Amino acid sequence: MIATDVPIRAKPSVYPEPFASRMAGRGKRQLGETFGLSNFGVNLTHLAPGASSALRHAHTKQDEFVYILKGHPSLHTNGGHTQLAPGMCAGFKAGTGDAHRLLNETQDQVTYLEIGDRTAGDEASYPDDDIQANLVNGKWQYVHKNGQPY
Repeated sequence: MIATDVPIRAKPSVYPEPFASRMAGRGKRQLGETFGLSNFGVNLTHLAPGASSALRHAHTKQDEFVYILKGHPSLHTNGGHTQLAPGMCAGFKAGTGDAHRLLNETQDQVTYLEIGDRTAGDEASYPDDDIQANLVNGKWQYVHKNGQPY
């Protein structure tokens, strides 16, 4: 299979508004879904200039990994910002609380592979935004930090 033959996911984001619209310029090709993978996901992701991979977040149970193919995204973590380049990779161990995201602060497209497991019962925290997520029956449910649903 040619990865770029997989269509870009129709729904740009599963976040509720006002967060979903902040993912404009991000396109994901769900490679793992194409093969019916159920234990982990693999996405070929593109970020247009100014686009973000996600809200800065940390998982309680799911590990994540990214491998940069094209462009120079900035990795934002609890430790600060790091410029990445093609051939570089980063991993995010579950349960550490190290919130992360990629941001394309350049004028060129960024392309990378993202790989993450699908451990049940995961939760995601978002230190910069009023949102929390819980994985329930394979679907993300989003609430405000005070527990009120979106």
